[in-house]
Amino acid sequence: MRELVEVIAKALVDHPDEVSVRQVDSDQADTVVLELKVSPDDMGKVIGKQGRIAKALRTVVKASAIRDGKKVIIEIQ
Repeated sequence: MRELVEVIAKALVDHPDEVSVRQVDSDQADTVVLELKVSPDDMGKVIGKQGRIAKALRTVVKASAIRDGKKVIIEIQ
């Protein structure tokens, strides 16, 4: 799932070399927290108007996580 978020984010931004995704340990065993960091210039491109792109990204990753029986939380920084 980390790789999926990274590939999608790199396709959206102008500075793909500054994209990083880090997996953080969660309190719950079936939950995965992913921290997505992008350049400040690219923040609007990842979030989109009214958060539409961020919501779509979360939806795609959620669909992938359901197959593994997990829950994914994406934090954009």
